[in-house]
Amino acid sequence: MKNIISPILISALSLTLTTGCIEDFQPEGGSVSAGQVANAPGYYNSAVEALTATLSGTFMTGNTLTSYDFGYSSLGLQRDMLGNDIFMPNNGSPFFVWYYNFVGLGPQYAYSSYPWNTYFKWIYNCNNLLLITGDTPSAAQRAGYGQARAMRAMFYMDLAQMYAQQPYTVDKEALTVPIVAENTTDSNNPRVTQEVMWAFILDDLNAAEELLDNYVRTDVYTVDKSVVYGLKARAYLYMGEWADAEKYAKMAQEGYTMMTNEQYLDRNTGFNTPNQSWILATKFEPNSDNIKLNDGSNSWASMMCLEDLSGMGYTSFGYCTLIDRHLYNTIPSTDIRRKAFIDFSIDDLASKEDKVEALKAYADADYTESIYNAGRISYNGGVGGMSVKFRLTGGSMGHTVASVGFSVAYPMMRVEEMKLIEAEAAGMQSEARGEQLLKAFATYRDPGYVYGTHNEAYYNTSTSKFLNEIWWQRRVELWGEGFATFDIKRLQKGVIRSYAGTNHRQGARYNSDKVPDWMTFVIARDEADYNEAIVNNPTPVKPSGDSPEFVW
Repeated sequence: MKNIISPILISALSLTLTTGCIEDFQPEGGSVSAGQVANAPGYYNSAVEALTATLSGTFMTGNTLTSYDFGYSSLGLQRDMLGNDIFMPNNGSPFFVWYYNFVGLGPQYAYSSYPWNTYFKWIYNCNNLLLITGDTPSAAQRAGYGQARAMRAMFYMDLAQMYAQQPYTVDKEALTVPIVAENTTDSNNPRVTQEVMWAFILDDLNAAEELLDNYVRTDVYTVDKSVVYGLKARAYLYMGEWADAEKYAKMAQEGYTMMTNEQYLDRNTGFNTPNQSWILATKFEPNSDNIKLNDGSNSWASMMCLEDLSGMGYTSFGYCTLIDRHLYNTIPSTDIRRKAFIDFSIDDLASKEDKVEALKAYADADYTESIYNAGRISYNGGVGGMSVKFRLTGGSMGHTVASVGFSVAYPMMRVEEMKLIEAEAAGMQSEARGEQLLKAFATYRDPGYVYGTHNEAYYNTSTSKFLNEIWWQRRVELWGEGFATFDIKRLQKGVIRSYAGTNHRQGARYNSDKVPDWMTFVIARDEADYNEAIVNNPTPVKPSGDSPEFVW
């Protein structure tokens, strides 16, 4: 049975349907006329709310047992797991297929359906709003219309990078995904080239910039013009349009400042509460399905936050997220970000008591034993490399009541990213200017920063020392925030998991001196079966075994 959404269903569509079963949705065709819904009471406001309502907290598959189904933060974690900087080594982890068993990312599996269907359902919500407002939104509708254009651009930006086999600067003709705009009705809808896709994205962003002029939002969970500037900075960086990338990255920073080092490591609000550096975010609410069902175990905080005494999170059962040991070793002791990860040397201490005592450098005494126990039962059998970057919210109650602690915010865009885009774009025009901006950024986190110390042999020799430094800063600063695959593909880097002293699990110690094929996403089979114009990407090939150890 085809996953078709009929005009009759569309005419009755409301916010309720946007949180319903993904099987009711097909992205290739289907449209809704403004006349069908213009008279529905409150429909426009519901359509605006729908733009962000399912970014967090909703089971988009309709299956509450799908533990990786928790929205935008899950998709970022999926992309990060494909690299080497962050991983969850336990067999049976919800993200194990993205870390280890790449054959499971083939078109016949649900893992490939999830990103495809989820992104296109969000795009449908954007198109729905654009249709009911028409080409000439009223003054009261301009902000919602602009938000829809901006968010549609953001979703297509992600998809374009996930599904294109080469970056824009290497091959503009590489295929991305089909464009489904608000008036698309033809189900025979081919993938478009990067050149066509990014022109479409920029058209949306240009319109959004104008429409959101003078719009003042009430929180960071809604798109405003600063978000549009940030999206433009991302787009132009990816396209290699350095002057525009620098320009918009600077514009996006207006009104924001970097989070302080104290905020970065705050044990109560660290990366769970918006602050002056967050430009765009999404939030899990206590009454959202991902929190109230299955004891909140199928949610971002369940996967990423230690110190859980409720026993509901995946981290409680040893499914801990780790930083790559080599990346950790390259973070100087003077860099405060090193403290966002538990020192590997703690595992060398003689007794449990010594280890629990040492963990007080990372967590309050009430939670150190739970961290120790989580590490002990994990695949690695220790606490070294476990992340304390992302904290549970709600204070002491949040550590014992999952519905409180797991109701965290997730950063989708921070000013720190914009500063790094500005530095990179400036450096591609004048390396001296880029280096100066990079040093200013780096020394804020590390007063002892020395430029040029991260130009290691394994890095792709086609990139400069400057780009290697930029990439290293992005890897450390934005760790766990969904950028790993995008950066590796954009900079044409490789993956190194096998080396002496690695903490990657056996059977997943893969090395690749180029962008691995598993970082190019495969289109779900249902889509390819229905849309005859689809030409799919090759199914990723799982390496036959661990790679020989790389020598640094």
